Amino acid sequence: MTDQKNNRKAALLSRPVEHIDITSFDARPIIAAMDHMSFSSRDIARAADIYNSMLEDTDCTVILTLAGSTSAGGCMDAYAEMVRLGMVDVIVSTGASIVDMDFFEGMGFKHYQAREVDADEQLREMRIDRIYDTYIDEDDLQRVDHTIGDIADSLPARPMSSREFIREMGRWLTENGKKDNSLVKLAYEHDVPIFCPAFSDSSAGFGLVRHQVDRIKAKQPYLSIDSVADFRELTDIKIEAGATGLLMIGGGVPKNFAQDTVVCAEILGHDDVEMHKYAVQITVADVRDGACSSSTLKEACSWGKVSTVLEQMVYAEATTVMPLIASDAYHREAWKARKPKRWAKLFDDAKYGAK
Repeated sequence: MTDQKNNRKAALLSRPVEHIDITSFDARPIIAAMDHMSFSSRDIARAADIYNSMLEDTDCTVILTLAGSTSAGGCMDAYAEMVRLGMVDVIVSTGASIVDMDFFEGMGFKHYQAREVDADEQLREMRIDRIYDTYIDEDDLQRVDHTIGDIADSLPARPMSSREFIREMGRWLTENGKKDNSLVKLAYEHDVPIFCPAFSDSSAGFGLVRHQVDRIKAKQPYLSIDSVADFRELTDIKIEAGATGLLMIGGGVPKNFAQDTVVCAEILGHDDVEMHKYAVQITVADVRDGACSSSTLKEACSWGKVSTVLEQMVYAEATTVMPLIASDAYHREAWKARKPKRWAKLFDDAKYGAK
């Protein structure tokens, strides 16, 4: 690039996104006030109550699902804090939230506010990627791609679940990371399993393709990600857990994947596995197209996935809502009475082929 473009790139990548700290403010008063309002405000208050009910129910396993770009948009540290404090027991996510966003920042890189949005053709020339009003340095992102390939090169050449591979990413961050409160790192340290059922739809995909191509050229075996193993492992958690609650940010594959564990358990002959007892979904998707991202939780009940007693849809952009719900739960302190579930340890058992 020319010096002029380098200077312009530096100017555009000068305002890092600052992730919200849910411990630094008390959202309880505003959530309590919203409970006496109507429309989305009352929905948010009820969603906060349901999430607190999950935490108060010490037998309940809380499953956080992530879709969309809220991690890049400022909620990354909120999710990490929830894992650190034991407010989340399992995560099901898109690959982007885990790899392109959290692992990316765990390596020391940043997301930037796009207060000035240049033409996308010009951004491409400067190697800047855009997520709405957020910028990412493509050169930094490709360093993530190569690091994922390096991690794959260091592991046994066999199929493994995304949960198993992401655990190795967490291990890598404990030894090489630049950010103490990375979600991937904290999940590794607290035995919170992370599943990405569409793992290759992210920077992980580029790195794993590089790994496989290099191994094929060398006529050597290679590592692959087994999405069926993901489904089996998450279903095993559901079978063992009993009571479960879903806190769903967005929809898509993570939402459906987590919900489907009830049906999968039934297919495996576990007729006594109960539907997800609690469920909250925050989404802006429109229900009229019938898509999974917007299908209501009441609709999910017809499939035998979610109980309708304690469920709430919240139609709002999640970065405006999730910090309030998480801060409210943090300050209510129900999480203090919970014991860590440490579901990752379930897979240390010999029947999973653990080494």
